[in-house]
Amino acid sequence: RREPAVRLQHGASGLEPLAWSEDHRVSVSTARSIAVLEQLSDVHSGGQDMVIHRTAVPAPATACTLKVGPKKEVAECKEKFASSVDPTVSQMFMLDRVFNPEGKSLTPMRGFKYSSWSPLGCDANGRCLLAALTMDNRLTIHANLNRLQWVQLVDLTELYGERLFEASYRLCKADAPCGELGDFPEFQRRHSMQTPVRMEWSGICTTQQVKHNNECRDVGSVLLAVLFENGNIAVWQFQLPFLGKESITSCNTIESGISSPSVLSWWEYEHNNRKMSGLIVGSAYGPVKIIPVNLKAVKGYFTLRQPVVLWQEMDQLPVHSIKCIPLYHPYQKCSCSLVVAARGPYVFWCLLLISKAGLNVHNSHVTGLHSLPIVSMTADKQNGTVYTCSTDGKVRQLIPIFTDVALKFEHQLIKLSEVFGCVRTHGIAVSPCGAYLAVITTEGMVNGLHPVNKNYQVQFVTLKTFEEAAAQLLESSVQNLFRQVDLTDLVRWKILKDKHIPQFLQEALDKKIESCGSTYFWRFKLFLLRILYQSMQKAPSEVTWRPSHEDAKILISDSPGMGSTEDDQEEGTSKQASKQSMGDTGKGVDIDDTAEDSLHQSSDAGGREPMVEKLLEIQAQIEAVEMHLTREHMKRVLGEVYLHTWITENTSIPTRGVCDFLMSDDGYDDRTARVLIGHILKKMNKQTFPEHCSLCKEILPFTDRKQAVCSNGHIWLRCFLTYQSCQSLVYRRCLLHDSIARHPTPEDPEWIKRLLQGPCTFCDSPVF
Repeated sequence: RREPAVRLQHGASGLEPLAWSEDHRVSVSTARSIAVLEQLSDVHSGGQDMVIHRTAVPAPATACTLKVGPKKEVAECKEKFASSVDPTVSQMFMLDRVFNPEGKSLTPMRGFKYSSWSPLGCDANGRCLLAALTMDNRLTIHANLNRLQWVQLVDLTELYGERLFEASYRLCKADAPCGELGDFPEFQRRHSMQTPVRMEWSGICTTQQVKHNNECRDVGSVLLAVLFENGNIAVWQFQLPFLGKESITSCNTIESGISSPSVLSWWEYEHNNRKMSGLIVGSAYGPVKIIPVNLKAVKGYFTLRQPVVLWQEMDQLPVHSIKCIPLYHPYQKCSCSLVVAARGPYVFWCLLLISKAGLNVHNSHVTGLHSLPIVSMTADKQNGTVYTCSTDGKVRQLIPIFTDVALKFEHQLIKLSEVFGCVRTHGIAVSPCGAYLAVITTEGMVNGLHPVNKNYQVQFVTLKTFEEAAAQLLESSVQNLFRQVDLTDLVRWKILKDKHIPQFLQEALDKKIESCGSTYFWRFKLFLLRILYQSMQKAPSEVTWRPSHEDAKILISDSPGMGSTEDDQEEGTSKQASKQSMGDTGKGVDIDDTAEDSLHQSSDAGGREPMVEKLLEIQAQIEAVEMHLTREHMKRVLGEVYLHTWITENTSIPTRGVCDFLMSDDGYDDRTARVLIGHILKKMNKQTFPEHCSLCKEILPFTDRKQAVCSNGHIWLRCFLTYQSCQSLVYRRCLLHDSIARHPTPEDPEWIKRLLQGPCTFCDSPVF
């Protein structure tokens, strides 16, 4: 069990209420909003609990009414159907919440039915977008641009309704003219063709865009497939980064031919550098099949010639959830796709493999898992492990094992009652790297009685040990700490508990640094040292944000020879708290400042004890690693300057200052840096292009990587991505408050804008 348990303000709603994004945010669909829990691996906190940043996407205040015709005509038809003498018409109309979303005498249809996260790199900050479907069938896309507030970018239900209205509710011009809205079957058809059931994002693909000068450039795009009640699928194509309505490239509608569709998933397969895609659709009656998707102008994609039926029996077992997992077949020596679907209490699986004979399909069912229907299913895409749960608090772990022909599953029972006590489960989701399992729980039965009140909570369970997480971080192909926050959080928890870095991890990391020298391993080392530093510090005796009502003890602190007293310690604590609050509002808490404060306090208390010596040693190691990472990034910036500037061009980057800073340390001997600096200085031809203070026009010398101070004492913070001085009141910060960066300006060239899009050089976090 991993603390804390997050209590929800409202009950969970929808069929799959829990989803975990690639950028480590958990969305929980509730009756009034989508609660978003963002997991952070905070290096500035000494607490052992998981650090969670909580936001919410509120439900719309007004009900969603689908556009089926002119407003006046729709109002007349509704009145006609409500007062019809035929009870099969009037009762069906009055009780159908799609026709009557406002409900009148019925309970309001508030809350969310489903939510889906896009891949990483889709919004303006390079993070995930959230597609949300409300109970009254409104499909919207939201982005979290400033960390505190979610912004609705587009309402796809409204846009799709307008498209259908303009096309007279026909998918193509060859279709027969539609009937009159006054006919109840036609009224039902128009609602059914725009009532969303599920929506799913594809992976990021590349399209070619033709410029005005007839040149082609590659543009990233993403697809959102929306499954409707009548079996149609709308495939929206968005240009990245997605900013709103203007980023919509196209919308194509596909007829799946499946009656009573219930679930949707993308099938993306790569074989011999050829990518294929399709849409897996499941029905409430049982069948599952793949629908071809023709991706026009998408680079490197091919499509199926005809639909592929994975399961055709109409056995009345509804398909509740579908997951598609790309795997490598060790016997066939090729890639394959594993499709798993929850059907009642069973798991249907299908192995898709392309050989010389064509597409091979192997399928079967896994039985004996649950005594109740499966309410939620999730999959770890790194190793193919599947997790299912039923309402009785039992979770099954299914591990695929390949055989010569197909595969088999080994499954084991995870009893949540041993972790949380007697609980009911409503949804599960696994973290991107498979370190945690998030579970929505309520109280179970006690002495055969149901609880009086239901308290919905999101709780976390570890699925990996510290050793497994450390090994995965060392052998990672991603080489990005931010994308592996769940693994780094396990490592952080272990170090904070044991107050030391395990010897095997230190030795393995030092070997990696010596062998390849990648900055990823240096950032990992910096992360470990920072956590170790936090574990060595004493927890404050009082809450730092709480104001002190005691009088200031100036005379005692100023009197000579008094030594260290409790009053001095209290004053030091208040000074540290005030300094921290000032830093949070201004420049942020710097690890060097907090280190100096704690060290001065410790040395005043009892001299240079072994703990103080240890803290000083760790602090020196942190500064050395930070300086190494800074120098490596400076070399990258200078490389960009050399490639993109002419001899006498006045670049806004303080090139001469960066060169002098790199060469100022006699102990730093990097031949690559010296050669690069020599070429740049030859290009500059003795020109310096210094920065000037915007307040007094004095020269800003480059003596510090964090800030610039002019001769009149004006202090400007430096951008950690370009090392320019941020001479404005508005700038950006990384997610963990490590560094600051300036905003791009219209006059910046493209190569500077690319530099400003980079993550933090210390922790890989995105910048806001």
